[in-house]
Amino acid sequence: GVFLYNHLQQKVRNAEALAQKYKQQQEALSAQLQVVYEHRSRLERSLQKERGEHKKTKEDFLVYKLEAQEALNKEKQDSMNRYGALSSQHKILKNQHDDVKKQLLDLQLQHNSLKLEHRKSLETHSQKFAQLQQEKDSEVTNLQDTVFKLREESKLLRKAHQEVHTQLLNAQAQMEEFRQLKESLQKMPGLR
Repeated sequence: GVFLYNHLQQKVRNAEALAQKYKQQQEALSAQLQVVYEHRSRLERSLQKERGEHKKTKEDFLVYKLEAQEALNKEKQDSMNRYGALSSQHKILKNQHDDVKKQLLDLQLQHNSLKLEHRKSLETHSQKFAQLQQEKDSEVTNLQDTVFKLREESKLLRKAHQEVHTQLLNAQAQMEEFRQLKESLQKMPGLR
């Protein structure tokens, strides 16, 4: 009986020690679980905050995207309007250039014709002058005046030819300026 009692006492002590050990482990686990709960709570709050910031960022981005799209559309419309205006101006300048070119050709033909007539007139006057010099020395002065007038007309024609040539050069310069402007417009991103 004593032996059995001692044996049972030993078992009770072992059981108590084991129970104490399990109790300490449970307390440690409870403490760890409390830490985990607190960490989870902090994570949930942080997640909620991140979601709120993400929602605000998303709304801000949508507003920015809408504004950027509107600005892009406005810039595109403005570019199209400018391109339309420049295209119309280009047509007008091209028509003017064609008109000036035609006028220049007409004036060149007229100038050549007048130059030929002038040369023929000079030859005719020279012949008449040679013939009339023998017959009428008194008309030499009148013939010299006629030759002088013809030379003045030639100068005026040359001057008119030079002015038309200058107008053509100005029109060509305007065409080159518009061509460069058109190339720069085609390089603009809004027009692609």
